Amino acid sequence: MKVIALHQEEREIIALAVDNNRHAQQKIYSKHAPKMLSICRQYVKDVQQAEDIMITAFMKVFTNLKAFEHKGSFEGWVRRIMVNECISFLRVQKKVSFLEDEFFVEDTFNNIESHFSVEDIQSLIDSLPDGYKMVFNLYAIEGFKHQEIAKMLGINEGTSKSQLSHARKMLKEQINKLKNYDNGTE
Repeated sequence: MKVIALHQEEREIIALAVDNNRHAQQKIYSKHAPKMLSICRQYVKDVQQAEDIMITAFMKVFTNLKAFEHKGSFEGWVRRIMVNECISFLRVQKKVSFLEDEFFVEDTFNNIESHFSVEDIQSLIDSLPDGYKMVFNLYAIEGFKHQEIAKMLGINEGTSKSQLSHARKMLKEQINKLKNYDNGTE
């Protein structure tokens, strides 16, 4: 019963926000902003820029709120707007370049050592070239398929796979360096 009540409450808040109710919009913003800022931060290193992107994306959320059809999760809908806004920002800044390298190696990169903090992992991801980082985030964090990534970024599917492969390779090298450093072997 409680799940239905919570879902219904969200629908009511969204309906009020569609009618430009500032209190309802503030509730939506307060609930989702922390998570959405972390999503923006995954794509953009600078926290101030990530926050600006998030705010711009929330403006798009509220402008297009009437288009939300309640056919999926509201958070997922907002998240997609955030990701698209990050991609648009990086395109305008011309900070993303993709090597048209069709060679890729599919490997397993799912077991990062548990002794690395979230900050360590984010720092490693931030050290990637922007093209690698964007594809890595879209694939590994957001769960998009290569075909979807290629369409979103205007690149070939093979390029998406290659960028991911290169990103994984760089991350593995960085993790190995950290492990060796922690073990005193470097």
